[in-house]
Parts: sequence; C-alpha cells; structure tokens
Amino acid sequence: MKERVLLDFWAEWCGPCKMMNPVIDELEKEYPDLKIVKIDIDADAEMVQRYNIKSVPTYILEEDGEIVKFVIGAMPKPRFIKELGL
Repeated sequence: MKERVLLDFWAEWCGPCKMMNPVIDELEKEYPDLKIVKIDIDADAEMVQRYNIKSVPTYILEEDGEIVKFVIGAMPKPRFIKELGL
C-alpha cells in the first residue's frame, strides 16, 4: 500500500486557508490512510523553499515520497477531492 501524505501549506493571515480548514479536517476523518501535514509558511521557510511555494493555500499530495498532485487555492470539497484524485 502506498504511503500518501498531503502537505497543507497555510498561513494564519490567509482567509482562503481558514475556509479550507474544515475540508482538510473532514478529509482526515474520511481518508484514514492519508497523512496530513500542516505547514505554516511563516514558521517554516525551509519547507516553503524546498517545495517552491508561491501562494497559499497550496496542497501537495505525495505518494511514497513522490509528488503526484499540486493544488493551489481554496475550492469546494468535491472539487478539491477530484483535483487531488482521492
């Protein structure tokens, strides 16, 4: 089974990030095999640089350490799930 990790790049001052928080919380419950890692861009410059993050929210889905999806922006949950290919 593949290890799937969703990197959630966010910021405290980001309104769209706050709008997506309930969606991310629901995904965590609905996809127990999906590990979600929240990364505050103001507190973790190394990760921001490593993944070349230009705006928030940005979501990166990795499978076995490889990036498979890169999703930018807030959107309704059904579209978000489709964009991630979950």
